[in-house]
Amino acid sequence: MTVFQSRQGLPKALGLQKEEALTAYYQPIIALDSRRISGYEVLGRATRGDAARSLGPFFGDPGVAMADHIQVDRILREQAIARMAQEADPPLLFLNLKPGWIYQYGQSGEMHTLDLIDRYGLDPGRVVIEITEESFNGSVDILIAAVERYRARGCRIAIDDVGSGFSNWDRIAQLQPNLLKIDMDMVKKSATHNGYYGVLRSFSELAEQIGASLLFEGVETRDDLERAIQAGARYVQGFLFAQAEPSFREPDCFADVVEEELERHVGSHALTEGTWKRRAERLAEQLSLQLPQDEEETGGELLTDACLKRLIPELEPSCIRIYICNRRGIQLSANFRRDGEAGWQREEQYRHANWSWRPYFVPNLVQLSEQRRSIVSRSYTDLESRAWIRTISVMVRPDWILFADVLDGGSRIDRS
Repeated sequence: MTVFQSRQGLPKALGLQKEEALTAYYQPIIALDSRRISGYEVLGRATRGDAARSLGPFFGDPGVAMADHIQVDRILREQAIARMAQEADPPLLFLNLKPGWIYQYGQSGEMHTLDLIDRYGLDPGRVVIEITEESFNGSVDILIAAVERYRARGCRIAIDDVGSGFSNWDRIAQLQPNLLKIDMDMVKKSATHNGYYGVLRSFSELAEQIGASLLFEGVETRDDLERAIQAGARYVQGFLFAQAEPSFREPDCFADVVEEELERHVGSHALTEGTWKRRAERLAEQLSLQLPQDEEETGGELLTDACLKRLIPELEPSCIRIYICNRRGIQLSANFRRDGEAGWQREEQYRHANWSWRPYFVPNLVQLSEQRRSIVSRSYTDLESRAWIRTISVMVRPDWILFADVLDGGSRIDRS
């Protein structure tokens, strides 16, 4: 099915040259769970023969009237919906809509995309309304109401460029999207910057909490794909797989690349976690050998502190802090902290502090037992040193838990 388009009346700002036509192009989106192409993002091109140029500059020009943007986008949208409706088992169709456009529809009551879906008989469940990055100052209530009309018809909702511009936390919380799109630029920055790494981790946790999936765009290399997988991606797209094209590909054409990277990820992750497990078990064994039996062995020193002082010579160089708490989280010992060339320093001020508020405390406490004496937390930023660490928890006695903070040099997404 071909959607008729007339060159007359098209915006001059579009700069359409002689014999050029507006054409919808499609960039594949791959699902890591199925290793198949699950959808396509629609992108606009001005084409002449085999030549094509992007309409990105046109849509990104703030000097172009919104009505002109909408006029051109509707032509492309209709082409894409008509094309997708021909498929016996259509993949997902990602349609980019600026929040200002959606807001305008909400005010007028006109929902052009839904009208097109009905006209061409496309299942609304195969359509993803992708809300693009754009500053927005209109009524949030009207915007949300318009988005809910798409959702009520069965469309899925995605938010683009999460972490910048329009896509702030308040909007995400209110719109409750099905997908969050993360640009690979964020992932690449996270490889060398703790702040970006922490923010990226928060996206993964946010998606989990609101029932959304992460889609990483801009995947250009195998390293990018590896980082996206490590960061929690469910979907990926980018030049590693294909640029936007005028036709669809075989659904499993990238399966080998994805499968190979997933296998490498599992092997690497299992190796890392296995190493940490052995480090925790070794610490538990060292602790058993150094544990004083009673106060007489300590020379009158508190038993908890004496236990730690005996253990210190056996600790690996990456261990920066040790202390003992009871099962309620109350610190029984002083802190013992490694201080470079100064060696281990005793910090009395932390005795009696309550650490039960730490996210890992209660889950680890539940798992610790005579059968499982040691647990390793996930990596996080240390409050004092700002370094990435993991905490090893070891059951010393039924009411004693030793905590050892250990530097995690491999916590970043870039493992090179």
